Amino acid sequence: MKEIFKTEQHKELHKELHREFYLTCEKYFIFELLTIAAGMMGLYTYNLRGGVFSNAQTGNIVKMAMAVGSGEFLEALYYFIPFAAYILGTIISEILPQKVRRSHFIRWDTMLVGIEIIILFFIGFIPFSWPDQISQVLICFLCSMQFNTFRQAEGVPMATTFVTNHVRQIGISIARVIRHHEQEAEARAKAMKHARLISAFFFGGTVMTFASRYFAEKSIWLAVVPLSLCFIFLLRSDLIYEKAMLDLKPHGH
Repeated sequence: MKEIFKTEQHKELHKELHREFYLTCEKYFIFELLTIAAGMMGLYTYNLRGGVFSNAQTGNIVKMAMAVGSGEFLEALYYFIPFAAYILGTIISEILPQKVRRSHFIRWDTMLVGIEIIILFFIGFIPFSWPDQISQVLICFLCSMQFNTFRQAEGVPMATTFVTNHVRQIGISIARVIRHHEQEAEARAKAMKHARLISAFFFGGTVMTFASRYFAEKSIWLAVVPLSLCFIFLLRSDLIYEKAMLDLKPHGH
């Protein structure tokens, strides 16, 4: 049989043409920017807005259970509020994308980042004299929608608002290196991707903790910086590079 690929260039071209295409909203650097912002949001609500975890709800459920077990039902309700906001955010982020997709203007992913920027900017004006629940609900709502919207980075399931799964995936990758030496390169590459997102979250949280001492409630505006960069990249793709692909769903949806 005659050789189909006569040169290395032909082989590389074949690989490129058959490589799975990823939208800008699925690119790894977008997930890194979102994770930095999420780290900032999480530490903001925990440090400055009532000790609530906005990124994920396990910690709030634990505190709610402790409160119920101790007979502190009002305190349990305090932790139920962000939990309910998280559920609401998930519901809305399941319903709205279809309506936004029909507009053929921009993607839901892009619109969501824009909404995050506006709401976080507003939160920076909320004084500490106001109830913490206002900021808690808004940020839990945003984190929920972000987590449910951005699901896969270049084909790999990733979370942008918490790091537990990234820690798990690093452990799995290490085990693969130990058990299957022939998969070492692939496992190391995957572990590094998850480690980078953990580092991004850690960086965002560290910066927010430091900044909150000096900028108080306005320190949340720091999260607007990575989100704005993310928004610029996404909007440019929607209006120029991927305008003809607005009906194409990101992987994992």
